[in-house]
Amino acid sequence: MTGASLNVIAKNAGISVGVIYKYYSDKNALFLACVHYGLETLSDVLNDVISHEDDIELCVKNIVHAVIQTSIDGSEINRMYNTISSMEANIFAKELAQKIEGVSSKVYTELIAKAQKLGKIDKTADSRLFAFYFDSLLMMIQFSYSCDYYKERLKLYCGEDVFENNEKMVNELTRFLLNALKI
Repeated sequence: MTGASLNVIAKNAGISVGVIYKYYSDKNALFLACVHYGLETLSDVLNDVISHEDDIELCVKNIVHAVIQTSIDGSEINRMYNTISSMEANIFAKELAQKIEGVSSKVYTELIAKAQKLGKIDKTADSRLFAFYFDSLLMMIQFSYSCDYYKERLKLYCGEDVFENNEKMVNELTRFLLNALKI
């Protein structure tokens, strides 16, 4: 965000700077609108996935599948998220962390609590910590499907052909998460 001017952004988008100023007062407003769009997408996907499932195992698999698919389809959003979350002294850090992580933390904490209530997970486990660990693994998969460095990292661990079988990735990550949660 700090390195790009509205002129560069407009040029890369193939539009005039005037069009940007028609809708956004400055670069920060444009940036926050992009973040808001990404949040709406995340919220819609997660709420859709968990709202229809009482089967915790299937819900976890659907979340993993949705994370991978949205990482493929919306890689630019994940790259922006990666940039935002790795920026030092970002003027929006606290606000963005609360907005971005607020969506997933609520969904995942509720999912873990639901699994505890159903007796699928140890009732003494801290649902918020479990949700954090769950989200951290999903976040790494998001970056692994959308950011060049993390793509190369995934290839080192899993082989050059790792991106040729997304269903295997879904199944193996789901298995890992369910085993970690002891479901």
